[in-house]
Amino acid sequence: MSSSSSSVFRPSSLRRAVVLAVLAAGVLAAFLATLAWGSVSVPLEEVIAILRGQDPARRTWRAIVLGLRLPRATTAVLAGMAMALAGLAMQTLFRNALAEPYVLGVTSGAGLGVGLLLLPQGATTGVGASLLAGLAPLHGIGVVGAAALGAFAVLLVMLAIAGRVRNMVIVLVAGIMVGAFLGAITNVLVFFARPEAVVAFTQWQFGSFEGVRSTQLPVLAAVVAAGTLLLTVFVKQLNMSLLGERYAQSMGLSPRRVRIVAIAATALLSGAVTAYTGPIAFLGIAAPHLARGLLGTADHRLLIPGSALLGAMIALAAGIFAQLPGTGLTLPLNAALALLGAPVVLHVLLRINRAGGGFSV
Repeated sequence: MSSSSSSVFRPSSLRRAVVLAVLAAGVLAAFLATLAWGSVSVPLEEVIAILRGQDPARRTWRAIVLGLRLPRATTAVLAGMAMALAGLAMQTLFRNALAEPYVLGVTSGAGLGVGLLLLPQGATTGVGASLLAGLAPLHGIGVVGAAALGAFAVLLVMLAIAGRVRNMVIVLVAGIMVGAFLGAITNVLVFFARPEAVVAFTQWQFGSFEGVRSTQLPVLAAVVAAGTLLLTVFVKQLNMSLLGERYAQSMGLSPRRVRIVAIAATALLSGAVTAYTGPIAFLGIAAPHLARGLLGTADHRLLIPGSALLGAMIALAAGIFAQLPGTGLTLPLNAALALLGAPVVLHVLLRINRAGGGFSV
């Protein structure tokens, strides 16, 4: 490995340790804030007492914190981590700063699964009803099951393409085309559905951390852990893939194997999150870029924890912002993510560009 290439992986040890520690503290602070803030404010000391198993000053606070806000905050952490790591894997695989889970079509597959579940139940009469009557094989398995099946079907297609095509640009374009095709089918379903069915589907598309029950969290956590472990085990291969396919092959690395692992991890992470929370935008692009800028490195040994922490913190902050504490109103999660995060990311990108840095992937 040349000195110019290896220098990318040698940031200051003290600096990166401080950055990761600050990010971890930020996640903890945002997590506690999520438990404390909302339409009903709970004092922070009471939140800590409830988490320690002590009795709060008001009995209703225990139900609010443990029954409502703790599952929501945990979901936000898992979803933020998953989407950030999925985006990191895609940007590394395609060596493209704009790559993110949506390009695989996984989200579109999940959306079609949910559309097949919800929209035929509100079909209009006539041609629309006849068309949708045969498109409800997912009835009865629930929104999560429908989304998971749709995401898994797209995963199989993309793995087959990745296994046969060497050019990553072709795989990228194929993912975009698959997503566009599935999105078009979903739009046809929406066109023929009744307004009430469209409303239910649209609410799912807005995204939310509130729909995951405590009993579902272990499943979501297990899938996110599996995808994270997959990327962590292949961290050396991900680093080598940044230096080019020929170099990686000269070091005994199989580009095809890395490609399949990265796509499988992305589909696991983004598919699970989409199934449980609806499509979550923005995080897959933003968190990895912010991690590279803050850590000053392209080393995945640092980017994996850095991106995960940033993704969790952004998701928690967006969840708080979406709740509009003190108002009793709730914004769509994806709107809150864009409103809160896009200006921050633009500012960081412009500042690093002026400083002569970059986000070479």
